[in-house]
Amino acid sequence: MENSGFIFGIMGMSMGTMGLVFGIISLSRLDKLEKKLKELDVLNKDFKSS
Repeated sequence: MENSGFIFGIMGMSMGTMGLVFGIISLSRLDKLEKKLKELDVLNKDFKSS
C-alpha cells in the first residue's frame, strides 16, 4: 500500500510541474499575441489585460 501512495505522489508532482510549464508557455504566447494585435491596430494601444 505504501508503494501506491508513493507512485501517486510522484504522478501528482509531475502533473503539477507540467501544468506550471504549460501555464508559463501559454502566458508568453498570449503576451506575444497581444503585442501583435496592438501593432495591427486591432486592439487600442492603451489596452491593458488583467
